[in-house]
Amino acid sequence: MLKRIKNVGPGALVAAAFIGPGTVTACTLAGANYGYVLLWALLFATIATIILQEMSARLGLVSQQGLAENLRVLLQNSLWKWPLFVLIIVALYGGNAAYEAGNLSGAALGMSAIVQNQDSLFHYVVLVISSLAAGLLWFGSYRYIEKILLTLVILMALAFIMTFVLVKPDMAALFQGLFSPQIPSGSLLTVIALIGTTIVPYNLFLHASAVKAKWCSVDQLNTARTDTAISIGLGGLITILIASTAAANMFSLQLSVSGVADMALQLEPVFGGFSSTMLGLGLFAAGLSSALTAPLATAYVMTEILALNSKPGTVGFRLIALSVVLVGTALSLTGIKPLTIIVAAQFANGLLLPVIAVFLLYAMNQKPLLGEYTNSWLVNILGLAVVLITAGLGGRMILKALGIW
Repeated sequence: MLKRIKNVGPGALVAAAFIGPGTVTACTLAGANYGYVLLWALLFATIATIILQEMSARLGLVSQQGLAENLRVLLQNSLWKWPLFVLIIVALYGGNAAYEAGNLSGAALGMSAIVQNQDSLFHYVVLVISSLAAGLLWFGSYRYIEKILLTLVILMALAFIMTFVLVKPDMAALFQGLFSPQIPSGSLLTVIALIGTTIVPYNLFLHASAVKAKWCSVDQLNTARTDTAISIGLGGLITILIASTAAANMFSLQLSVSGVADMALQLEPVFGGFSSTMLGLGLFAAGLSSALTAPLATAYVMTEILALNSKPGTVGFRLIALSVVLVGTALSLTGIKPLTIIVAAQFANGLLLPVIAVFLLYAMNQKPLLGEYTNSWLVNILGLAVVLITAGLGGRMILKALGIW
């Protein structure tokens, strides 16, 4: 077991990607506005993420190709090849640029909160953090980044576990929220954001590529699965703890959330007057970790689809990754409120997810590609259920916006 824990790696990239400022924000808003009622969405999202990311890891390990690379080969003779690839490139690049803006804005909000001067320092901090992310992506090796992200995820987990224990949440209401799905009036956008902040579409590409870079033998499939379950399970636990502590500390008092200072109230039972500082550090760590994974995933997708060298150390890979940082930086400096950018990015993720998940399911059922490691009927049913549920929620949101439902 110890050996398996030491091998935890690519799964940590996935967990660090969805434990970003968007997660802290969306989960805090869910708990503060709706109490424990929406915890089921986080439980569903965690289970769904494990299901989909296991497929992605298995695809990368068995085929020794990334998801985008596999799709390029599988669709090479299809008339739909380039229309679909253009959709993936535009949606993922645009989505990840917005996601990057949210990550940088969240990290900058965290640092600004520490010095109690959000307005005057925000833009400068964005530039410093984007420069730091760019430097790590250009000079840092994959395994070095991997260790940084794993450390950040563990530290965030410990902080919220301590808070959860001390606030003593209503356990009956908590379990009811976990296992009795409800969508209160006005909460649909929040539900989609909670799912979008956990089941991040670009992680399906990132995971397959990261696994093939770390492991090369199908004998290591169980190790990859353990890595996926531990890392994503821990990430899912963090999201539930964040929402639960916000529900215990803020919902009962009917406190609204409009900024970092309001979000920090959930940490007061542990950190008292230092709660803003601690949340600021958490947002900074979460923002930086996610600010690394979004450009990495984009670079993997672009290089694999365009048949370029997809190794992280190549110049082409690095330039694509840095371009995402650059566009994200520009978006974060537009003057749009950081919380607005963050929540919008999560919502966009929730709408994009069903499309990417369908591509993954298609690849996972190709016998010539995976042989005995194709999806079983049970995994296909579970994957299809995830697609239908997420597509249904997204479709309802669109119909609601159009005034039809």
